[in-house]
Amino acid sequence: MQTFYLAGGCFWCLDAVYRVLRGVDDVVSGYTGGTVANPDYETVCTGRTGHAETVAVSFDPEQVPAEVVLDVFFTLHDPTQLNRQGNDIGTQYRSAMFYTDEAQKALFEAARDRAAEWWEGQLVTSIEPLGDFYAAEEYHQDFFAKNPGQGYCMAVALPKVNKIRKAYSKYLAA
Repeated sequence: MQTFYLAGGCFWCLDAVYRVLRGVDDVVSGYTGGTVANPDYETVCTGRTGHAETVAVSFDPEQVPAEVVLDVFFTLHDPTQLNRQGNDIGTQYRSAMFYTDEAQKALFEAARDRAAEWWEGQLVTSIEPLGDFYAAEEYHQDFFAKNPGQGYCMAVALPKVNKIRKAYSKYLAA
């Protein structure tokens, strides 16, 4: 099992997308990259903690290659937007990848290089060492599945899930 820590806007979208992939064992929404210990959602939303909304994606690389997990990341969000994704604005919504070792750092750099060929404009995705990761409150975990009719889920998360289902159909969970 391997775990990647990825931030690309609201963690509800990343959580929803990664849960449809075969080989993904767990997705935990949380916070990392900041300076405040044990932050909560309201504090992170102020933009003053330095934390990004992040998902910890645990997956079996024999079922879904690490490169695919990372390519999905760069497909589901716009890595050219600095400190925002659409109407979600602030450093907590930044595009970032948090590595646990030098091998992960190299994988992340290679993925960012691949993605740079797909996107017009400069990618702003940061690649940073993972510090402390704090799981978000329980109501954020698997939010899309628990709240499919919620407005944000319908307008923002569902189109991203459908985009990934189409582009990565051979890696969908049964």
